[in-house]
Amino acid sequence: MRRRTRPLAALAALAVLAPLAACGPGDEGTPVLTWYINPDAGGQAEIAASCTEEADGAYRIETELLPRDAAAQREQLARRLAAKDSSIDLMSLDPVFIAEFAEADFLAPVPDDVADATTQDVVQGAIDASTWKDELVAVPFWANTQLLWYRKSVAEAAGLDMSGPVTWDQIIEAAQDQDALLAVQGAKAESLTVWINALVAGAGGKILENPEAPPEDIQLGLESEAGTEAARIIGDIGTSGVGGPGLPSEDEPASLTLFQGDRGSFMVNWPFVWSSTQGAVEAGSLDQGLLDDIGWALYPQTVEGEDARPPYGGISLGVGAFGAHTDLAYQATECIVSPENQAEYFVTNGNPAASIEAYEDPDVQEAFPMYDVIRDSLDQAAPRPQTPFYNEVSTGLQQTWYAPADVDPETTPQESTEFITAVLRGERLL
Repeated sequence: MRRRTRPLAALAALAVLAPLAACGPGDEGTPVLTWYINPDAGGQAEIAASCTEEADGAYRIETELLPRDAAAQREQLARRLAAKDSSIDLMSLDPVFIAEFAEADFLAPVPDDVADATTQDVVQGAIDASTWKDELVAVPFWANTQLLWYRKSVAEAAGLDMSGPVTWDQIIEAAQDQDALLAVQGAKAESLTVWINALVAGAGGKILENPEAPPEDIQLGLESEAGTEAARIIGDIGTSGVGGPGLPSEDEPASLTLFQGDRGSFMVNWPFVWSSTQGAVEAGSLDQGLLDDIGWALYPQTVEGEDARPPYGGISLGVGAFGAHTDLAYQATECIVSPENQAEYFVTNGNPAASIEAYEDPDVQEAFPMYDVIRDSLDQAAPRPQTPFYNEVSTGLQQTWYAPADVDPETTPQESTEFITAVLRGERLL
């Protein structure tokens, strides 16, 4: 579970404890840009080296690795930025922290020409996630979304036509008819917030009605038809047993294991599913027949006939407000997020591109045959609530919508609203 994080004011007081990296010129006076990156398979460091070479002496990019946990990433960056650390030139930011950093003036304004250049032919979900108060405050880099994965044999046996949109109710019924299990993420973790948000958004609702408001004035949108429908679906999966006995502790890897098992049927999960299953087949731990039986489609509809709003994840690039070379840092972002670099990063590290052009790369299409569904899903994707108080909202959801079997459409939306509202007003603790 994402741990509660301390307010930025507290982090500012602690900032003196964080050592500040020196900002100095590179060889022969070349400015050095430090890029704080989230852990990956080495792709960001390779892009940094490539863009350094392309810069031809204008700047050099060096990378610093952030912790693996997103909350720890936020805390490290917030401490340094609260101390106006000039060594932070570039940051790979989890979308849920962008609003908080922008509100605290930790991000240098995105120049108009950079905004125009880095949002052309970019999936809408990535633009939405990089925007705060109607302004682009970070540069879309890579994006992620969940698909509906299914076993072709199960769908066919259940008579479910997967050539068009399907609903949550349809896949629940199909799994039950085949005595199979539906793989979803029911653990008390960020993945549960992701699921709730996608269901609510898919029904035309919002978790927060006015996310830009101060905490005491924020209005939640859970007590609505959308919130009721989201709770009904989660509750039905939890109480029916179709989610399996491990549902209350099931995260993304556990969902994949369930889906790959003898009773697998349908699953919502990220694109890593494909490369992970391929690797297992190559290693001999899974049969080729399983891989051949896997199909994919857009995320299930919450309401029949209404477009699904799949989860959005990924990384945007922020430029530190206190760096000595913000102009060069924004030049570097344009290189980093070029369609060519995004395509290469997609193929080598498995992180889908925000750039639509990158999906036309033959190597992308070969590595991810579901590339077009990923691209279309990212255009429909709904970012999680964008608010400086995201941690309070997300943790509050996890506490009141858990366990799935306890979620009741008659009571959960109201109880969740009352609890989160009280937390935001300082009347209750998480």
